[in-house]
Amino acid sequence: SAGAEISISPEPAQPAEGDNVTLVVRGLSGDVLAHSWYAGPTLSLSYLVASYIVSTGDETPGPAHTGREAVRPDGSLAIWGVLPRHSGPYILQTLNRQLHTEVGYGHVQVYEILAPPVVTANRTALVEHRDTLRLACSSPSAAEARWFFNGDTLPVAVRLGLSPDGRLLTRPGVRREEAGAYQCEVWNPVSASRSEPLNLTVYFGPERVAILQDSTARTGCTIRLDLNTSLTLRCVARSCPEPEYVWAFNGRALQEGPDHLDIGGMTSAQEGTYTCIAKNPKTLLSGSASVVVRLSAAAVSMMIVPVPATPTEGQDVTLTVQGHPKDLLVYAWYRGPASEPNRLLSQLPSGNWIAGPAHSGREVGFANCSLLVQKLNLTDAGRYMLKTVTLQGKTDTLEVELQVARERGSLPSHPPDGPAGTREASAISRVSV
Repeated sequence: SAGAEISISPEPAQPAEGDNVTLVVRGLSGDVLAHSWYAGPTLSLSYLVASYIVSTGDETPGPAHTGREAVRPDGSLAIWGVLPRHSGPYILQTLNRQLHTEVGYGHVQVYEILAPPVVTANRTALVEHRDTLRLACSSPSAAEARWFFNGDTLPVAVRLGLSPDGRLLTRPGVRREEAGAYQCEVWNPVSASRSEPLNLTVYFGPERVAILQDSTARTGCTIRLDLNTSLTLRCVARSCPEPEYVWAFNGRALQEGPDHLDIGGMTSAQEGTYTCIAKNPKTLLSGSASVVVRLSAAAVSMMIVPVPATPTEGQDVTLTVQGHPKDLLVYAWYRGPASEPNRLLSQLPSGNWIAGPAHSGREVGFANCSLLVQKLNLTDAGRYMLKTVTLQGKTDTLEVELQVARERGSLPSHPPDGPAGTREASAISRVSV
């Protein structure tokens, strides 16, 4: 007969591997003669663990006895140091004085102490939107698995890539937000063990390439500088890894490597477009940003500066022109008023210069409009005039008064028209359009 009143429950209810467990029996009648315990689904002799005679206390081990079981006088079954193989159904059969039998059923689930799993990846460095991430959680246990990302549970979007058993994580077209430390944890009601973190790198960029001046973004802008001032341009970009930088000036490569470019002693020759090109060696992508650097309005006004400022008889002097027009077509130097008899030389559109009627053989013209006068004599003192014409037809006229100091120790050919000594050459500018 099946005794519905007999109940069997393990204590503790969720034993771990190595625990001592007692299958406690409740609902037994008081006239039991013998107890028989079975570790299996049926009352088969092969599942018999032990039989116990109440009156004598004799216990007889059965074929399923593992050496760890013992039947107590109250009918309970004690198991010392349970192992996972002790998990399964248990049946108690009792015999009373009327030679009637009663049967009770119970179940034991022994949970193992879990070893840490191992996380493996198809690769640990991937390119964003291009590569697929595959992570596998390996464990000898069949326990449930769960994942952690940077110490927290996986984001919902990432959890969508889990296999039904939770052991495989797949992310097609991995994104930069998914870079970080991944861990797998296996667990059961009595044990949990987490793997060592596996760090994943996602390469991306470069993006948002920009050129900064004093921490201010200047991409696409025009930067104006005074003559002879300095400027540092810095290139930034969002990229993993840090990009390689190449600087170019008017389309010509300047330098490769540093993220900054120093422009020192600004002159008209340094006016133009500066471009920073950022290259990512992992994604094989690149991006660029440009700025235009110009001399300020005050700096581009033409002026003539004699060098040296106080030339002496017998020396050479260069009438240096600063801020000459970039779109120059032709220019001409005159000794005195701008008339053909006074023309020293002219530069043609071809870049060559030709001598004029007033040329003494000692004057040389340069591409930047400057004029060299060699081996000065006292008669070279006086007014010089420069006339420029641009491609747009704009005409500018500039004058300078050159004074030549007498060589020390020589006698004057005529009384000086001022105080004894030398006077610095002065420049007088007059611009007309």
